[in-house]
Amino acid sequence: MGGLRAASPSVAGSRAVAGVGSDYAAQRLAMACVLASEAATVLAVMRRNVRWADVRYGGAGDDEHLDHPLVAGLKALRRRAAAWGHGRWTGVEPLLYLRPFLDVVRSDETGAPITGAALSSLHKILTLDLVGPGAPGAAEAMAAVVDAVTACRFEVIDPASEEAVLARVLQVLLACVRSRAALALANRHVCTIVNTCFRVVQQAGTKGELLQRVSRQTMQEVIRTVFARLQDIDVTALSDEQVVGCKNQILGAEETENGKSDYVCLNNSGDEVGDGSGVVEDKDLMEPFGVPCMVEILQFLCSLLNIAEDIEVNPRMNPIDFDEDVPLFALGLINSAIELSASSIHRHKKLLAFVQDELFHNLMHFGLSMSPLILSTVCSIVFTLFYHLRHELKLQIEAFFSCVILRLAQSRYGASYQQQEVALEALIDFCRQKEFMAEMYANMDCDLQCSNIFEELANLLSKSAFPVNSPLSALNVLALDGLVAVIQAMAQRTDNAPQHHEQTVPEISEYFPFWQLKCESSNDPDQWVKFVHQQKSIKRKLMVGVEHFNRDKKKGFEYLQGVHLLPEKLDPHNVALFFRYTHGLDKYLLGDYLGNHDEFSIRVLHEFARTFDFKDMNLDAALRLFLETFRLPGESQKIQRILEAFSERYYEQSPHMFVNRDAALVLSYSVILLNTDQHNVRVKKKMTEEDFIRNNRHINGGNDLPREFLSELYYSICRNEIRTIPEQGAGCSEMSFSRWVDLMWRSKRTSMYIACSSYPFLDHDMFSVMAGPTVAAVSVVFDNVEHEEVLTGCIDGFLSVAKLAAFYHLGDVLNDLVVALSKFTTLLTTSYIDDPVTAFGEDTKARMATEAVFTIATVYGDHIRSGWRNIIDCILRLHKIGLLPGPLTGDTADDQDSSSKSLPGKLASSAPQVLPISTSRKTYGLMGRFSQLLYLDADEPRSQPTE
Repeated sequence: MGGLRAASPSVAGSRAVAGVGSDYAAQRLAMACVLASEAATVLAVMRRNVRWADVRYGGAGDDEHLDHPLVAGLKALRRRAAAWGHGRWTGVEPLLYLRPFLDVVRSDETGAPITGAALSSLHKILTLDLVGPGAPGAAEAMAAVVDAVTACRFEVIDPASEEAVLARVLQVLLACVRSRAALALANRHVCTIVNTCFRVVQQAGTKGELLQRVSRQTMQEVIRTVFARLQDIDVTALSDEQVVGCKNQILGAEETENGKSDYVCLNNSGDEVGDGSGVVEDKDLMEPFGVPCMVEILQFLCSLLNIAEDIEVNPRMNPIDFDEDVPLFALGLINSAIELSASSIHRHKKLLAFVQDELFHNLMHFGLSMSPLILSTVCSIVFTLFYHLRHELKLQIEAFFSCVILRLAQSRYGASYQQQEVALEALIDFCRQKEFMAEMYANMDCDLQCSNIFEELANLLSKSAFPVNSPLSALNVLALDGLVAVIQAMAQRTDNAPQHHEQTVPEISEYFPFWQLKCESSNDPDQWVKFVHQQKSIKRKLMVGVEHFNRDKKKGFEYLQGVHLLPEKLDPHNVALFFRYTHGLDKYLLGDYLGNHDEFSIRVLHEFARTFDFKDMNLDAALRLFLETFRLPGESQKIQRILEAFSERYYEQSPHMFVNRDAALVLSYSVILLNTDQHNVRVKKKMTEEDFIRNNRHINGGNDLPREFLSELYYSICRNEIRTIPEQGAGCSEMSFSRWVDLMWRSKRTSMYIACSSYPFLDHDMFSVMAGPTVAAVSVVFDNVEHEEVLTGCIDGFLSVAKLAAFYHLGDVLNDLVVALSKFTTLLTTSYIDDPVTAFGEDTKARMATEAVFTIATVYGDHIRSGWRNIIDCILRLHKIGLLPGPLTGDTADDQDSSSKSLPGKLASSAPQVLPISTSRKTYGLMGRFSQLLYLDADEPRSQPTE
């Protein structure tokens, strides 16, 4: 096999260059021998069956007998192969030697052994690269192979032989996409290969475990091979006129069964990848292997998620089905595809558009699954997308952390312990990316229309590190790892800045349209650093304005005018922007204000409605999005005014559905009434579909709206309530379809993603937010754990906090840290201990804390103020229990002998362990000398020194 594979044209060329002139003839003969041998093998298998042993078919005359066409084709191939071996091999069309095997595969007269033998021959021909990409008719030959194998029919003899044939089908399909001639395949053929592999996976569910595993693994390899080719696809060769529009419902849950038939056919009727029932095939699928088939494959995999989302795992199911159910299997395939193609997706508009919209929306939906396996896979996919495509997925990443990670990492939202653990593990993976938190702060916390992801994640980590009424758990340690990773990344960035210069943000002296403000260059730090600081300053003032507004609307407006975030003379447009894009506003107050009857409020309401984009949205989806932003008031007049504004905006953007605005208004009212009727428990007699349709007759300018449109609207409201009253206390809302449509609209207008470098441009503000909670959280963990590895992590965190506090001249943080660490040294306790030296030596935590205290005193002593009291108390206690040499209290140093005599017990006779702390600063004076000459002996007990 290996030698024959070396006979490929490319290798032959290299050998010719080397001067081996006779190699090419040997290679031709080797290829001819392979074909003759394979034809003989298939014929031998056929002759084992009585049907094919000696059957002749009548020809033109009574005395003339001919072989069966299948047998004749194989015999003719043997004759031709001999001629090709002595002639010009490169001019032979691949179909000439593939067709006899393909005819056997297609035939329904052959049994499983014969079909399996023909498939094995095809597999060998493809793996030996006998079909070269430059061969004449290579595209037709590869298409014929795919069509024949996917239409494979054979007579079932026994279950084992059937499974063997299905396994060979998978081998041939995998060889098709792996061969050098795979680029000659059309997009539709690649889609057909994936479709057939999944059909085999479905059939394998009723068969042996081995076939189940082989079929799943083969489909994984097919997906990997297809998407690994993305980096080699030329962008300029693609047509980006339209994204593939086929939204197919692919491959229902039904399986192919033998039933009463004794034949198996893989090419069943039904929906397929890129060839859906009733869908006009996109012209791009007829083009050579490229991006369109990859988009179709991802659509297919997402459709598997949608089909299987309601499937429950039965404990009595097959172990494969139990461990790798359909959604998990589909997500695994998506993960394989993204891992191999993510670095190249941004170059292809079609694929990028699909990832940004449909794929990410499905990941958001399944990220809330109760299955930890599914959640873990979703997090892995999102992590890969973040690493490669975060510049194109800004708002999608924000939504993932807001609606998935922050929701599942906290028990108060109903997440199980396993979900919390997986969500925290995923978050820690992100935190270990050194620029992750800085980029979250720059792009989310400093964006007026985004939530404060950095602050929320930092609070989550610090709170999760605290053990609540229970011993320290794995979740607490996970959160500690995340905190330490973030703090260490900040500390490392200070090495790239010789001195800290606090950014000064100029005060806003007059109002300007800051909502439309965008950074001129996200690559120039001089511009984007100033921009994000200005945005953060505005956002802080907006949050203060929100607090005032939620208490008193008038005072809220006055404050915002005072800080020039609203003009001195209020105008409806700017007030509407404040209502639409500011987080934290009381939705009850907002709804009440928008429903007011005064002229200014009505103008604000209509400006507010114009901030929405309802293009290509159904009426119910648009209404959901509109009503999610405030609480619909209970007064009928206010409801009417609000619905009038909504209907006007919806009609402006969807004029094809209604003849006038009144039709949209009447139907909106009807939808609200239907929503109340269906989801109010006090309504006993529910409205039927016919009632709803009858209530909306002749509302469209005297004509009826399409019945299908009204029916779809009715069932959408029945299945999914429009929430006119916001949920209280729901800090992490779910991502509804209407909100996702709005997110996609905003993503086209949001500011560019800022990639942070290794310089600490924003770390001062970030550290100011994290410092206090981090010290408290790490102290709690340090106090409650005994594992040395975790203790070391805590010490690393303490030292990183000290470094940052000194760098940014935050003396209060440094003093608090010294006070907290001094308590862990046990040197400040006044309780009587019989042998304090032994107790201190055996206490690993106390010795680590003591070393950390004196390291901080040595390196950052110039920045410590009130903390020196604790450091001096520790030194005095060490001297009192005899762990410091006597000469340290004097102004002159004695020689080593006198120092040894002053040490008690065995400490004098053993080699001293000097704490690895050094300093070149004379300003430390006595404190520096104390810290340098601190002796520790943790192994041997000693007696108290005599005074």
